[in-house]
Amino acid sequence: MTTFKLDPRHEQDSIFIADIQISQLRLFNRQELLWLILIPKLTDITEFYQLNLQQQHQVLSEINQVSHLLKRHFRCDKLNIAMLGNLVSQLHIHMIVRTHDDSFWPGPPFGLVMQAYPPQAAENLVKQIRSYL
Repeated sequence: MTTFKLDPRHEQDSIFIADIQISQLRLFNRQELLWLILIPKLTDITEFYQLNLQQQHQVLSEINQVSHLLKRHFRCDKLNIAMLGNLVSQLHIHMIVRTHDDSFWPGPPFGLVMQAYPPQAAENLVKQIRSYL
């Protein structure tokens, strides 16, 4: 069995929050939007269809778990969930909290220039999210 390796781009652009069953939950390090990334801890998977049905159900369950957490504990008018993989092919699910007054509303935030969190703000947010899991 091959060990799961996080794509270096995810390692660089996001902050570890927690391992939840089959996936790793990470905070995308951009302060303009609350943006989480769910990454199934499986090797050489780039597309959702490559997961077996049990894995697909588990990932969907985790998407639901994180979605409920975001809607319940954070101001959220709309939750954007996407699997793109154009820049990082490793299967990952973007979960982005959107509000009608965010800087990018109503357009998609992908590819836009954003600023990293100040270290203490990122640490506080990660602790807050962990407390809700």
